[in-house]
Amino acid sequence: MNMNGGTTTAIDSRYVHHPVMVAEVVEHLSTVPSGAFLDATVGGGGHARALLNARPDLSLIGLDRDPSAVEAATTALAGRGATIRHASFAQLDDVLDALGVPRLVGSLFDFGVSSPQLDQPQRGFSYRQDGPLDMRMDCSQQLSADEVVNKWPASELARILRAYGDERYANRIADAIVAARPIASTTALAEVVREAIPAPARRRGGHPAKRTFQAVRIAVNDELSQIEPALEAVIDRMAPGGRGVVLSYHSGEDRIVKRVLRRQAGLNDESRFRGLPPSASQPPPAIELVPRGSRRPSSAELADNPRASSARFRGFCKLGNDQTEGAA
Repeated sequence: MNMNGGTTTAIDSRYVHHPVMVAEVVEHLSTVPSGAFLDATVGGGGHARALLNARPDLSLIGLDRDPSAVEAATTALAGRGATIRHASFAQLDDVLDALGVPRLVGSLFDFGVSSPQLDQPQRGFSYRQDGPLDMRMDCSQQLSADEVVNKWPASELARILRAYGDERYANRIADAIVAARPIASTTALAEVVREAIPAPARRRGGHPAKRTFQAVRIAVNDELSQIEPALEAVIDRMAPGGRGVVLSYHSGEDRIVKRVLRRQAGLNDESRFRGLPPSASQPPPAIELVPRGSRRPSSAELADNPRASSARFRGFCKLGNDQTEGAA
Protein backbone atom coordinates (compact mmCIF):
# COMPACT_ATOMS: atom_id res chain seq x y z
CA MET A 1 0.00 0.00 0.00
CA ASN A 2 1.96 2.84 -1.41
CA MET A 3 2.59 6.56 -1.41
CA ASN A 4 5.65 8.57 -2.33
CA GLY A 5 6.86 11.88 -0.94
CA GLY A 6 7.26 13.56 2.43
CA THR A 7 9.80 13.04 5.16
CA THR A 8 9.97 9.87 7.20
CA THR A 9 8.90 11.67 10.36
CA ALA A 10 5.84 13.23 8.75
CA ILE A 11 4.77 9.98 7.11
CA ASP A 12 5.20 7.94 10.28
CA SER A 13 3.22 10.46 12.35
CA ARG A 14 0.29 10.14 9.96
CA TYR A 15 0.43 6.38 9.66
CA VAL A 16 -1.64 5.43 12.70
CA HIS A 17 -3.38 2.11 12.12
CA HIS A 18 -5.23 -0.20 14.49
CA PRO A 19 -4.51 -3.81 13.49
CA VAL A 20 -7.69 -5.88 13.17
CA MET A 21 -8.23 -9.02 15.32
CA VAL A 22 -4.66 -8.78 16.58
CA ALA A 23 -5.29 -11.03 19.60
CA GLU A 24 -6.77 -13.75 17.40
CA VAL A 25 -3.91 -13.44 14.91
CA VAL A 26 -1.24 -13.79 17.59
CA GLU A 27 -3.09 -16.67 19.27
CA HIS A 28 -3.24 -18.61 16.00
CA LEU A 29 0.35 -17.92 14.98
CA SER A 30 2.12 -18.16 18.34
CA THR A 31 2.74 -21.93 18.01
CA VAL A 32 4.60 -21.85 14.69
CA PRO A 33 8.11 -23.39 14.59
CA SER A 34 11.06 -21.05 14.81
CA GLY A 35 12.09 -19.62 11.45
CA ALA A 36 11.11 -17.08 8.79
CA PHE A 37 7.65 -15.51 8.99
CA LEU A 38 6.10 -13.48 6.16
CA ASP A 39 3.78 -10.54 6.81
CA ALA A 40 2.69 -10.03 3.21
CA THR A 41 0.82 -6.77 3.95
CA VAL A 42 2.83 -5.29 6.80
CA GLY A 43 1.15 -1.85 6.84
CA GLY A 44 2.24 0.08 9.94
CA GLY A 45 3.63 -3.09 11.53
CA GLY A 46 0.91 -3.52 14.16
CA HIS A 47 0.33 -7.25 13.68
CA ALA A 48 4.05 -7.85 13.19
CA ARG A 49 4.98 -6.02 16.39
CA ALA A 50 2.41 -7.98 18.42
CA LEU A 51 3.59 -11.28 16.96
CA LEU A 52 7.25 -10.48 17.65
CA ASN A 53 6.34 -9.56 21.23
CA ALA A 54 4.99 -13.09 21.62
CA ARG A 55 7.64 -14.79 19.48
CA PRO A 56 10.88 -12.77 19.42
CA ASP A 57 12.69 -15.78 17.93
CA LEU A 58 10.92 -15.37 14.57
CA SER A 59 12.71 -13.76 11.61
CA LEU A 60 10.02 -11.47 10.21
CA ILE A 61 9.86 -10.35 6.59
CA GLY A 62 7.33 -7.61 5.83
CA LEU A 63 6.07 -6.52 2.42
CA ASP A 64 3.89 -3.59 1.43
CA ARG A 65 3.03 -1.76 -1.80
CA ASP A 66 2.80 1.58 -0.02
CA PRO A 67 6.14 3.34 0.62
CA SER A 68 4.55 5.24 3.53
CA ALA A 69 3.63 1.91 5.14
CA VAL A 70 7.13 0.59 4.51
CA GLU A 71 8.63 3.60 6.30
CA ALA A 72 6.15 3.31 9.17
CA ALA A 73 6.80 -0.42 9.59
CA THR A 74 10.55 0.08 9.41
CA THR A 75 10.31 2.58 12.27
CA ALA A 76 7.84 0.51 14.31
CA LEU A 77 9.94 -2.66 14.01
CA ALA A 78 13.38 -1.08 14.41
CA GLY A 79 15.68 -3.24 16.50
CA ARG A 80 13.46 -6.29 16.11
CA GLY A 81 15.48 -7.94 13.36
CA ALA A 82 12.68 -7.49 10.83
CA THR A 83 13.34 -7.15 7.09
CA ILE A 84 10.92 -4.76 5.37
CA ARG A 85 10.63 -4.47 1.60
CA HIS A 86 8.63 -2.24 -0.74
CA ALA A 87 6.81 -4.89 -2.78
CA SER A 88 3.33 -6.24 -3.31
CA PHE A 89 2.46 -9.72 -2.13
CA ALA A 90 2.31 -10.70 -5.81
CA GLN A 91 6.13 -10.36 -5.72
CA LEU A 92 6.67 -12.50 -2.63
CA ASP A 93 8.48 -15.30 -4.47
CA ASP A 94 10.95 -12.83 -5.98
CA VAL A 95 11.58 -11.14 -2.62
CA LEU A 96 12.02 -14.38 -0.71
CA ASP A 97 14.33 -15.80 -3.38
CA ALA A 98 16.45 -12.63 -3.29
CA LEU A 99 16.67 -12.92 0.51
CA GLY A 100 17.59 -16.60 0.31
CA VAL A 101 14.49 -17.75 2.21
CA PRO A 102 13.30 -21.06 0.76
CA ARG A 103 10.91 -21.95 3.61
CA LEU A 104 8.44 -20.11 5.81
CA VAL A 105 7.01 -21.09 9.17
CA GLY A 106 4.06 -18.74 8.94
CA SER A 107 2.30 -16.02 7.00
CA LEU A 108 -0.22 -13.22 7.36
CA PHE A 109 -2.29 -11.50 4.68
CA ASP A 110 -4.38 -8.49 5.74
CA PHE A 111 -6.20 -7.35 2.62
CA GLY A 112 -8.05 -4.15 1.81
CA VAL A 113 -7.39 -0.47 2.41
CA SER A 114 -5.86 0.81 5.65
CA SER A 115 -7.11 3.56 7.94
CA PRO A 116 -4.15 5.85 7.13
CA GLN A 117 -4.97 5.60 3.43
CA LEU A 118 -8.64 6.41 4.07
CA ASP A 119 -7.83 9.26 6.43
CA GLN A 120 -5.46 11.13 4.10
CA PRO A 121 -7.65 13.01 1.59
CA GLN A 122 -4.80 13.44 -0.89
CA ARG A 123 -4.73 9.66 -1.39
CA GLY A 124 -8.20 9.77 -2.93
CA PHE A 125 -9.61 6.67 -1.21
CA SER A 126 -12.37 8.34 0.79
CA TYR A 127 -15.81 9.37 -0.40
CA ARG A 128 -16.23 11.49 2.73
CA GLN A 129 -13.29 13.86 2.17
CA ASP A 130 -12.47 15.95 -0.88
CA GLY A 131 -9.37 14.85 -2.72
CA PRO A 132 -8.01 13.89 -6.14
CA LEU A 133 -9.23 10.77 -7.93
CA ASP A 134 -6.15 8.70 -7.17
CA MET A 135 -6.67 5.51 -5.07
CA ARG A 136 -3.25 4.10 -5.97
CA MET A 137 -1.69 2.05 -3.20
CA ASP A 138 1.61 2.50 -5.04
CA CYS A 139 1.82 5.98 -6.53
CA SER A 140 4.58 4.86 -8.89
CA GLN A 141 2.06 2.93 -10.97
CA GLN A 142 0.40 4.68 -13.89
CA LEU A 143 -3.26 3.66 -13.58
CA SER A 144 -5.24 5.82 -11.17
CA ALA A 145 -8.90 6.33 -10.34
CA ASP A 146 -8.94 9.40 -12.58
CA GLU A 147 -8.37 7.24 -15.66
CA VAL A 148 -10.93 4.64 -14.59
CA VAL A 149 -13.61 7.22 -13.79
CA ASN A 150 -13.01 9.58 -16.70
CA LYS A 151 -11.86 7.30 -19.53
CA TRP A 152 -13.24 3.79 -19.14
CA PRO A 153 -16.41 3.00 -21.12
CA ALA A 154 -19.72 2.65 -19.32
CA SER A 155 -19.82 -1.09 -19.98
CA GLU A 156 -16.49 -1.64 -18.21
CA LEU A 157 -17.46 0.63 -15.33
CA ALA A 158 -20.69 -1.32 -14.88
CA ARG A 159 -18.75 -4.60 -14.96
CA ILE A 160 -16.37 -3.63 -12.16
CA LEU A 161 -19.19 -2.14 -10.09
CA ARG A 162 -21.01 -5.47 -10.22
CA ALA A 163 -17.94 -7.70 -9.87
CA TYR A 164 -16.02 -5.74 -7.24
CA GLY A 165 -18.75 -3.79 -5.46
CA ASP A 166 -21.83 -6.04 -5.67
CA GLU A 167 -23.55 -2.86 -6.83
CA ARG A 168 -27.24 -3.34 -7.68
CA TYR A 169 -27.41 -0.09 -9.67
CA ALA A 170 -24.20 -0.62 -11.64
CA ASN A 171 -25.61 0.38 -15.05
CA ARG A 172 -27.28 3.54 -13.73
CA ILE A 173 -24.14 4.63 -11.91
CA ALA A 174 -21.86 3.87 -14.87
CA ASP A 175 -24.08 5.89 -17.23
CA ALA A 176 -24.23 8.77 -14.77
CA ILE A 177 -20.42 8.83 -14.42
CA VAL A 178 -19.94 8.96 -18.19
CA ALA A 179 -22.54 11.73 -18.51
CA ALA A 180 -20.90 13.82 -15.76
CA ARG A 181 -17.35 13.73 -17.18
CA PRO A 182 -14.91 15.21 -16.46
CA ILE A 183 -15.19 14.38 -12.75
CA ALA A 184 -12.39 16.09 -10.86
CA SER A 185 -12.57 14.93 -7.24
CA THR A 186 -13.68 12.26 -4.81
CA THR A 187 -16.58 14.29 -3.46
CA ALA A 188 -17.75 15.08 -6.99
CA LEU A 189 -17.75 11.34 -7.80
CA ALA A 190 -19.58 10.55 -4.58
CA GLU A 191 -22.28 13.09 -5.48
CA VAL A 192 -22.70 11.67 -8.99
CA VAL A 193 -23.15 8.20 -7.53
CA ARG A 194 -25.59 9.42 -4.90
CA GLU A 195 -27.76 11.13 -7.50
CA ALA A 196 -27.73 8.01 -9.72
CA ILE A 197 -29.15 5.76 -7.01
CA PRO A 198 -32.93 5.86 -6.42
CA ALA A 199 -33.83 7.96 -3.38
CA PRO A 200 -35.31 5.09 -1.30
CA ALA A 201 -32.11 3.04 -1.77
CA ARG A 202 -29.92 5.92 -0.57
CA ARG A 203 -31.39 5.63 2.91
CA ARG A 204 -30.15 2.11 3.58
CA GLY A 205 -26.88 0.18 3.38
CA GLY A 206 -24.49 2.96 4.42
CA HIS A 207 -23.08 5.69 2.18
CA PRO A 208 -24.42 5.39 -1.39
CA ALA A 209 -20.90 5.70 -2.88
CA LYS A 210 -19.27 3.06 -0.67
CA ARG A 211 -19.55 0.19 -3.16
CA THR A 212 -18.48 2.32 -6.12
CA PHE A 213 -15.33 3.55 -4.36
CA GLN A 214 -14.51 -0.03 -3.34
CA ALA A 215 -14.91 -1.27 -6.90
CA VAL A 216 -12.80 1.51 -8.44
CA ARG A 217 -10.07 1.00 -5.82
CA ILE A 218 -9.92 -2.74 -6.50
CA ALA A 219 -9.72 -2.13 -10.25
CA VAL A 220 -6.99 0.51 -9.90
CA ASN A 221 -4.81 -1.75 -7.76
CA ASP A 222 -5.70 -5.06 -9.45
CA GLU A 223 -6.27 -6.46 -5.97
CA LEU A 224 -8.29 -9.62 -6.52
CA SER A 225 -6.22 -11.24 -9.27
CA GLN A 226 -3.14 -11.31 -7.01
CA ILE A 227 -4.72 -13.18 -4.10
CA GLU A 228 -4.88 -16.74 -5.43
CA PRO A 229 -1.31 -17.05 -6.77
CA ALA A 230 0.11 -15.41 -3.64
CA LEU A 231 -1.72 -17.78 -1.29
CA GLU A 232 -0.67 -20.77 -3.39
CA ALA A 233 2.96 -19.60 -3.32
CA VAL A 234 2.97 -19.14 0.47
CA ILE A 235 1.42 -22.55 1.14
CA ASP A 236 3.95 -24.16 -1.21
CA ARG A 237 6.84 -22.57 0.73
CA MET A 238 5.50 -23.30 4.19
CA ALA A 239 7.20 -25.87 6.42
CA PRO A 240 5.16 -28.63 8.14
CA GLY A 241 3.55 -27.23 11.25
CA GLY A 242 3.61 -23.71 9.85
CA ARG A 243 0.49 -21.60 10.17
CA GLY A 244 -1.18 -18.86 8.17
CA VAL A 245 -3.86 -16.22 8.68
CA VAL A 246 -5.85 -14.35 6.04
CA LEU A 247 -7.98 -11.30 6.88
CA SER A 248 -10.42 -10.24 4.18
CA TYR A 249 -12.96 -7.44 4.18
CA HIS A 250 -15.49 -8.02 1.42
CA SER A 251 -17.18 -10.93 -0.27
CA GLY A 252 -15.00 -10.88 -3.40
CA GLU A 253 -11.80 -11.29 -1.39
CA ASP A 254 -13.27 -13.88 0.93
CA ARG A 255 -14.68 -16.02 -1.89
CA ILE A 256 -11.21 -16.30 -3.43
CA VAL A 257 -9.54 -17.02 -0.08
CA LYS A 258 -12.14 -19.64 0.84
CA ARG A 259 -11.83 -21.37 -2.55
CA VAL A 260 -8.02 -21.55 -2.40
CA LEU A 261 -7.88 -22.75 1.20
CA ARG A 262 -10.59 -25.38 0.69
CA ARG A 263 -8.82 -26.68 -2.41
CA GLN A 264 -5.49 -26.85 -0.57
CA ALA A 265 -7.24 -28.67 2.29
CA GLY A 266 -8.67 -31.24 -0.13
CA LEU A 267 -12.25 -30.12 0.49
CA ASN A 268 -13.18 -29.33 -3.12
CA ASP A 269 -13.04 -33.00 -4.18
CA GLU A 270 -16.59 -34.34 -4.49
CA SER A 271 -15.49 -37.81 -3.38
CA ARG A 272 -14.61 -36.39 0.04
CA PHE A 273 -18.08 -34.88 0.45
CA ARG A 274 -19.62 -38.26 -0.34
CA GLY A 275 -17.46 -40.13 2.16
CA LEU A 276 -15.60 -42.05 -0.55
CA PRO A 277 -11.84 -42.60 -0.84
CA PRO A 278 -10.14 -39.66 -2.59
CA SER A 279 -9.79 -39.93 -6.33
CA ALA A 280 -6.42 -41.03 -7.67
CA SER A 281 -5.96 -37.69 -9.42
CA GLN A 282 -6.60 -35.68 -6.25
CA PRO A 283 -3.34 -34.74 -4.44
CA PRO A 284 -3.28 -35.21 -0.65
CA PRO A 285 -4.30 -32.12 1.35
CA ALA A 286 -1.51 -29.62 1.96
CA ILE A 287 -3.20 -27.79 4.84
CA GLU A 288 -5.79 -28.16 7.56
CA LEU A 289 -8.30 -25.36 8.08
CA VAL A 290 -8.07 -23.99 11.64
CA PRO A 291 -10.82 -23.11 12.34
CA ARG A 292 -12.89 -24.90 9.70
CA GLY A 293 -14.87 -21.76 8.88
CA SER A 294 -14.27 -18.04 9.41
CA ARG A 295 -14.16 -15.90 12.54
CA ARG A 296 -15.40 -12.34 13.05
CA PRO A 297 -14.19 -9.55 15.35
CA SER A 298 -15.47 -9.52 18.91
CA SER A 299 -18.11 -7.06 20.03
CA ALA A 300 -15.51 -5.36 22.22
CA GLU A 301 -13.22 -4.80 19.23
CA LEU A 302 -16.09 -3.46 17.12
CA ALA A 303 -16.98 -0.98 19.85
CA ASP A 304 -13.37 0.27 19.79
CA ASN A 305 -12.83 0.03 16.01
CA PRO A 306 -16.04 0.03 13.92
CA ARG A 307 -14.00 -0.22 10.71
CA ALA A 308 -13.25 -3.83 11.64
CA SER A 309 -16.91 -4.81 11.21
CA SER A 310 -16.47 -6.46 7.80
CA ALA A 311 -13.33 -8.46 8.69
CA ARG A 312 -13.24 -12.22 8.23
CA PHE A 313 -10.45 -14.31 9.74
CA ARG A 314 -9.45 -17.60 8.10
CA GLY A 315 -6.57 -19.68 9.40
CA PHE A 316 -4.74 -22.82 8.38
CA CYS A 317 -1.94 -25.17 9.43
CA LYS A 318 0.51 -26.72 6.96
CA LEU A 319 0.51 -30.52 7.03
CA GLY A 320 3.66 -32.61 6.82
CA ASN A 321 4.10 -35.94 5.07
CA ASP A 322 2.90 -38.04 8.01
CA GLN A 323 0.05 -35.60 8.72
CA THR A 324 -0.89 -35.53 5.04
CA GLU A 325 -1.16 -39.31 4.84
CA GLY A 326 -3.32 -39.42 7.93
CA ALA A 327 -5.58 -36.58 6.73
CA ALA A 328 -6.05 -38.18 3.34
